[in-house]
Amino acid sequence: MNEATTLGASAATLVFLAAVVIGVPLLRFAGLSAVLGYLAAGLVIGPSGLGLFKEPEVLRVVAEFGIVMFLFVIGLELKPSKLLSMRRDILGLGLGHLVVVLVALMALLTLGGLKGIGLYVTSFAFALSATAIALQILGERGALPSTYGQKSFAVLLFQDMAIVPVIAVLPLLSGGLGTPGAREVSRHLPEIATAFAAFLALVIAGRYLLNPLFRLLAKADAREVMTAAALLVVLGAAEAMHKVGLSSALGAFVAGLLLSESNFRHQLEADIEPFRSLLLGLFFMSVGMGIDTGVVSQNWQLVLGGTGMVLLVKFALAYLLLRVGRLTRLDALRAAILLASVGEFAFVILPLAEHNDMISPKQASLLSAVAALTMFFVPLLAKGLEGLIGWQARTRAPLEIEEDYDGAEGEVLVIGFGRFGQVVNQMFLAAERNVTVIDRNIDRIRSAGTFGFKVYYGDGRRLDVLRAAGAEKAAILAICLDDREAATTITEMARRAFPQARLYVRAYDRVHALELMERGVRAPIRETFDSALTLGREALMGLGMSGDEAEEIRQDVRRRDIQRLFRQRDEGLLGGAELLHGASLQPTPLSEPKRKGRDISAGRGQTPPVADDGTTGVSS
Repeated sequence: MNEATTLGASAATLVFLAAVVIGVPLLRFAGLSAVLGYLAAGLVIGPSGLGLFKEPEVLRVVAEFGIVMFLFVIGLELKPSKLLSMRRDILGLGLGHLVVVLVALMALLTLGGLKGIGLYVTSFAFALSATAIALQILGERGALPSTYGQKSFAVLLFQDMAIVPVIAVLPLLSGGLGTPGAREVSRHLPEIATAFAAFLALVIAGRYLLNPLFRLLAKADAREVMTAAALLVVLGAAEAMHKVGLSSALGAFVAGLLLSESNFRHQLEADIEPFRSLLLGLFFMSVGMGIDTGVVSQNWQLVLGGTGMVLLVKFALAYLLLRVGRLTRLDALRAAILLASVGEFAFVILPLAEHNDMISPKQASLLSAVAALTMFFVPLLAKGLEGLIGWQARTRAPLEIEEDYDGAEGEVLVIGFGRFGQVVNQMFLAAERNVTVIDRNIDRIRSAGTFGFKVYYGDGRRLDVLRAAGAEKAAILAICLDDREAATTITEMARRAFPQARLYVRAYDRVHALELMERGVRAPIRETFDSALTLGREALMGLGMSGDEAEEIRQDVRRRDIQRLFRQRDEGLLGGAELLHGASLQPTPLSEPKRKGRDISAGRGQTPPVADDGTTGVSS
């Protein structure tokens, strides 16, 4: 057996862990994707770097289980009904994308000297996109449920399914540039039938056996057994599909999909997550190790030029197809970047093509370098695109919406129509008040329009926008933004420019509330405070406490917190620390006598002023 490294097993493990601990945080602190951290770490410790690991291919065999587990978790997060609702995108957009990109890459690779069966196989390998990288970036952004996230996933899922027949047929194409005849193909029909029979058996077993199995194991009440069972299901489904010539990742995805409606879904996901994250990181590191800097340096013009052309062709075609699929311009840009890289299965298909004499060893080395570099550059390009979009949004308004404030003359001006602002707006509308709402998120404005709400486009940080929206005549300015810097900027500007208006400002947290108080806001509203108090009250009632007792504790915590906030304003962050329950300082009772036998007490402090509605000054 070949040695994968020049180190012992324990030393190799330490090197891997050190590379991850150092490389990934450095890239994350720089605002880049964790994927780049793994790729860079692999490049440093691989054959082209420090040379601590000489054969990354051996590691990749193990690391590919990370992709298997990744697809299992994705399957758990979907449901068959959800997958069925995506069938048009999967079959339509997925098939269209693969065919169009495949034809374009065949033309491009022909110019690079490829021909015959090698051209077809390589073009297919390059037409695939990196599922792990795309979904990792979507996960980091929390964008998988978004429109462009779902479109991207549909394309990636179709590609994973398309790998099944290609991997099954690839051995039939061996023998250089020849094409197999119908008689030769017919001899392999039993293997093809066996593969699809195994796939059907997996579906039936998952449908009728997995849930009873996990119910039985749950009765044993042994956490390690459930973890072992989760790994058994994932690796067993993957290995079963692999044995019959199908995609291991697809087998794991089907197993996850069949368990997506199970009561054990969240437990399984929690059990698999540590293994998934570690092995997926190892996969990216193995890709980084596989970048041969010697090949790149000797043929740098060819490799870098090929990398740029592949990225450009795949990005441009994906963007056009997504636009035809009615995706917005920005969403199409985001999705096209994610689909531009060459997929992980290129590192499976290219060695097979070389082994079967479809491409030469030099061609395989150059093509692998191009594939790895596309995977390296896509996270950088995705980060750059987001920065460009953010810069464009800050410097100028998008062309799709004009700043038209005709009819904006409400007595209340609400700035921000996110989740918080929508609830606040409902309060004003319920009271039959004339409200003007502005927001600078185009998708949010359009979504509000479908429900019949008029939301004006505008950046509240601009004084001219506030004036045009009627701030000079408004009695109330409700600043409901989730951007603390923007909220502070608007507050300072509005206090000077619109003294007639009373300000009610959403605060991100306690520190932000204190900053707003320093700027003259009398009662900033901390966005999570009241909801946290409500949850605590309900939880106390769940422990058997009466509703009156739980409400009494809620009010006590609220009074203490308000009092402490004003003490902090005057004395600094440590002011009023004795008011916290559980603090080591001895508190002084806030009120006497004790009520209902419960000691509700707090330290003495400055009594907050009473707000106009009769309540004390600062609420959540």
